[in-house]
Amino acid sequence: MPPPLILINAVGLTPRLLAHAPRLSALAQAGWVANMPEVLPAVTCTAQATILTGQLPNVHGVVANGWLFHDTNEVRFWQQCNRLMRAEPIYETARKVAIEQGRDFKAAKLFWWFNQGAAVDFSVTPKPWYAVNGDKAFDVAGTPDGLCEKLKKELGPFPFPAFWGPMAGLPSTAWIAKCAASVLRDSAPDLTLVYLPHLDYEPQRRGPGGCDMAKYVRELDAACAPLLDVAAKLGARVWVCSEYGHCDVDFAIYPNRELLRHKLLTVRRGPFGDQLDLYGSRAFAVCDHQMAHLYVRHMVDVPQVKEVLAALPGVAEVLSGQEREKYHLNHERSGDVIALSGPRGWFAYPFWENDKFAPDYARSVAIHHKPGFDPCELFFDPKLIAPKLHAARRLVQKKLGFRTNFDVVPLDASIVKGSHGLAAADPLDRPILTLPTHWIGRSSSVTARNPPIACQ
Repeated sequence: MPPPLILINAVGLTPRLLAHAPRLSALAQAGWVANMPEVLPAVTCTAQATILTGQLPNVHGVVANGWLFHDTNEVRFWQQCNRLMRAEPIYETARKVAIEQGRDFKAAKLFWWFNQGAAVDFSVTPKPWYAVNGDKAFDVAGTPDGLCEKLKKELGPFPFPAFWGPMAGLPSTAWIAKCAASVLRDSAPDLTLVYLPHLDYEPQRRGPGGCDMAKYVRELDAACAPLLDVAAKLGARVWVCSEYGHCDVDFAIYPNRELLRHKLLTVRRGPFGDQLDLYGSRAFAVCDHQMAHLYVRHMVDVPQVKEVLAALPGVAEVLSGQEREKYHLNHERSGDVIALSGPRGWFAYPFWENDKFAPDYARSVAIHHKPGFDPCELFFDPKLIAPKLHAARRLVQKKLGFRTNFDVVPLDASIVKGSHGLAAADPLDRPILTLPTHWIGRSSSVTARNPPIACQ
């Protein structure tokens, strides 16, 4: 039987940063480390689908973190269904090989995306409960029955506010690493996939150049200790990968507002603010970090849409039709037009011109309501005098039965100083892959004597 394999997805970790992670550097020191060319767009769902299937977006179909679902004409972000990947993931392939060889195979998928319905034996993923009255209760879901209850009893509730939003930070990564250690210790899966998001927060808020990256990498490394200790006891192999590196940005690009000015996009003004009219619009943009998918109702409008986008300051490239093959995005889910920003810009989803008429979801953490990715959700609105007190007051109102919005998110996208989505200019800032040739056989307190050398 081959030794167990653990694949840690340390999102945001790059060869340049690895030297600040003594435990993870030690793994690389036991083998080799490479920088991986990004799949575009270099965003979570697309990158994870490529890592899991070994295919590019034009095959697996995950063209962004969200896209237009043509059958219902709805933009949906952060969908968890495993069947959205149209290529076979590694855990299905590995199980087939094991069956052919006449041996058992167990897989665990812990907080990686496309978790629901995945053909794995152990899974844990963030999954709130939603009430008919609009209420929501944070929780995790998973398989087999009883696993999540056992983990919550052992580790406490999953710190959901630390997973995404203005309070996102280390506690979520620490909980996931301990969760993985528990599953590994009690069930010893042959393959364990672990997603650790700690480096995806401050580099987006303040940009990698505006925050202490060495400190955050050390925190990530320390959080891995329980998992690496159990791996050492089991003689498991530990590989580390990531999805992208972050870059500093200076400004946001608003394609939907420009389409509105050219009468290509339509909004409906209602009791809860302006709403994007997907049926009335001739074109609209689904923005995701440094790439935008533009869906055009009539192909005759494609040249005008391209012209409008290409004229926007900060837009570096605009592609349509077969031109999308350049980035392996010639897929039915992709926009009819694809726009890429320059290295210092990113695409913001807002389509309203006056914040007075902003939709009610705009000021909340509402990842399933917004027709685009919104990094402003990582901030408390600086215009609030006491934002945490304001949030607490909203919570009390909710507990008392009042319907209320947690309106703590700013509308000013200029506060966002970091992004990702494009290929890194320097190979040292690419995603990382470490492949130890053997498990180092020591506790997780081991440190690398020399920093690993990045290679292509």
